[in-house]
Amino acid sequence: MKKFITPTLLLLVFAFMSTQFCVKPPDYPKEPVIEFLNLSKNVLQQGKSKGDSLSIRFSYTDGDGDLGFPNNESTPSVFVRDDRDSFSKFEYQLPYVEPQGASNGISGEISIVVPTSCCIFVDKEGIKRACENVPDTLKFDTLNYFIRIRDRAGNMSNEVKAGPITLRCQQ
Repeated sequence: MKKFITPTLLLLVFAFMSTQFCVKPPDYPKEPVIEFLNLSKNVLQQGKSKGDSLSIRFSYTDGDGDLGFPNNESTPSVFVRDDRDSFSKFEYQLPYVEPQGASNGISGEISIVVPTSCCIFVDKEGIKRACENVPDTLKFDTLNYFIRIRDRAGNMSNEVKAGPITLRCQQ
C-alpha cells in the first residue's frame, strides 16, 4: 500500500505544479476600460486663489497595452469634464507604458489631482455666471466630474462619474 501512495502522491504534486506555470494572460478588450475607485475628499473651497484640490483615483485595463505616448510627447490622454456645463475642464498626459511579455494586456490604477472649480449661478438677467460676485444666498454648489482616457490608437474608454463634489461658494 505504501508503494502505491508515494508514486500517486508524487504524480498529483507534479500535475498540480505544472498547471501553475500554464496561467493564461488576462483577455482585456483593446479599448481602455476604467472604473471609478474614490475621491480624496468631497468638499472644496471655490476659487483658484485658495489652492484647494482633490485626488480622483480610478482603475484601468487595456488589452493592447498602448497607454501613454513615448518620447515625452505632450498629447493629452485623460479628459475630465464638469457636468454643470459639459466642457472639458482638465486634460492630463498618461506616462508611457512599455509593452511587456507576449501578451500586452495591462491593468492598474491612476490617480489625478484636480484643482478646485468655481460656483456657477444664473444672475437676475438669466445669464450663467461663475466665480465672481457669487450672491450671498448661494452658499454651496454641487458638481460631478466625468473622466475618460484615450490610448495611442485613439480608442476612447468608457466614461466614469466621480462625485458628487460640494463647492463652498463664499470666500
